[in-house]
Amino acid sequence: MNRRAFLSASALSAVVPALSGAAAPAGRLGIDLFSLRSQGWSPFEYVEYCSKQKAHVVFFSEIRFLGSLEESHLQKVRRRAEELDLRIEFGNTSICPSSKRFAASQGTAEEQLTRWIQAARTLGSPIVRCFLGTSEDRKGPLPIEGHIENTVKVLRAVRSRALDAGVRIAVENHAGDMQARELKMLIEEAGKDFVGAVVDSGNSVWALEDPHLTLEVLAPYALTSGVRDSALWRVPEGVAVEWVRMGEGNVGIEAWCRRFLELCPGKTLALEIICIPARTYAVFDPNFWKGYEGVQAAEFARFLALAEKGKPKPPAAPVPKDQVAAREREDLEASVRFCHEVLGI
Repeated sequence: MNRRAFLSASALSAVVPALSGAAAPAGRLGIDLFSLRSQGWSPFEYVEYCSKQKAHVVFFSEIRFLGSLEESHLQKVRRRAEELDLRIEFGNTSICPSSKRFAASQGTAEEQLTRWIQAARTLGSPIVRCFLGTSEDRKGPLPIEGHIENTVKVLRAVRSRALDAGVRIAVENHAGDMQARELKMLIEEAGKDFVGAVVDSGNSVWALEDPHLTLEVLAPYALTSGVRDSALWRVPEGVAVEWVRMGEGNVGIEAWCRRFLELCPGKTLALEIICIPARTYAVFDPNFWKGYEGVQAAEFARFLALAEKGKPKPPAAPVPKDQVAAREREDLEASVRFCHEVLGI
């Protein structure tokens, strides 16, 4: 079935209950503004756009989408969101001082995270989203366990500030940096009373993991999510992975979303739609596995099984620079329709 058929709401209304076997779940739909990273809008324009998409949450996942952490500015953004009956979730990037993604020019990790906690409090966000790094941090001289240890130290250093502010730190499984078991370990070592997870379905496959396994492991720790669909297929050297619009992949994203809504009631199903060319993971080359020595065979088999069932996708034509922003909106809006019409959110 071609998922582009979901554009017809009337047709779907007749078939979705039969496919799912149950009524569509209630849920809270969010839009992670990284989906709109090329728009160059003001925070007020982002808020108004999300309202028009009938979202419940606008997720300022990086400071750049806000423009400033000046308190009076944040108060204005919060007021505008409240006028449009939108909640705000907020965060930024790496808090691991040994990660290649950490921005040391902005101060120590503790200083940066402290600023973000205060900003979250002003915005009314219950969380601060952040992450360790990327898959590149698995390949360097320091093993991923060392980066996890450094991140835990940072988190413990701001525990009292987070608790005093009533804000929880939501660490994402980000860009292939950690598998679910590793993020679970980080959260438990830092402290479940103030640290939880951003459960990202797309980043799972960049970490050689079945997104359903990621959800099974991290659901008890979930504070919010980052959701997009993925297509996997076998290639001679291993596995190709491509992020696609909701409903156009082969990882069972509809079932994933329904399970998330069941296991994580009240948490935001936040669309982070990123449609980019496929990556290839040369998993049949022994040299590839440096940095992945801890991957469990049974778990990797689930990832490989998804690829075995996938069909190769032809390379996507490059998007001209002057069309990138419009394409981001098209990809996101198609995915929003999927959530409205297929999931019933």
